[in-house]
Amino acid sequence: MPKMKTHSSAKKRFKVTGSGKIKRFQANSSHLMRKKSKKAKLRLRGATLVSKADEPRVKHLLCLK
Repeated sequence: MPKMKTHSSAKKRFKVTGSGKIKRFQANSSHLMRKKSKKAKLRLRGATLVSKADEPRVKHLLCLK
């Protein structure tokens, strides 16, 4: 049986932390920024973790499970 290939777009979008959780960047931060308040733009700046419900799907795309 051949090796499983990692999903190319997933490997660009997600990183695995040291504890095994999956880190992602916030959506809605690439364009139409003039409409958003400074507070909203600040909140979108940092990375966050993938939710528990989506974690199995992302791990499958990254060939971690």
